[in-house]
Amino acid sequence: MRTVVERELELKLVLSPERRIPVAARLGYVTDDPYAVHVTFHIDSAHPVHWTFARDLLVEGVFRPCGRGDVRVWPTKAEGRSVVLVALSSPDGDALLEAPAAPVSAWLERTLRVVPPGTEGEQLGLDDELAELLAR
Repeated sequence: MRTVVERELELKLVLSPERRIPVAARLGYVTDDPYAVHVTFHIDSAHPVHWTFARDLLVEGVFRPCGRGDVRVWPTKAEGRSVVLVALSSPDGDALLEAPAAPVSAWLERTLRVVPPGTEGEQLGLDDELAELLAR
């Protein structure tokens, strides 16, 4: 059975140390793709921007700096609040986003209850498919 865990959230696009602009976003997790989290940014354009990266990266990034390359995540404080920073790099440009830590952590906990760490492979049904292939 397919399960979807979503959360609408306002992130801040960090333009400079003094300047941030709000960006509406949706965090998504689908049991059909158990290793990934999906983030959709609803920016002022005809098409929203979608990013997909490893759920483990976001889980670790809530506690300590992690990632390299296209996606890096780390916890910090901003104006006395706990936040998670997500740095995204693509050929189209770079973005630094600030997310409130508490709602991100709560959403991640929901995804971890639906598919506990280490059980992601069971969601893919590979054992069933392999058994079916070998039975032929």
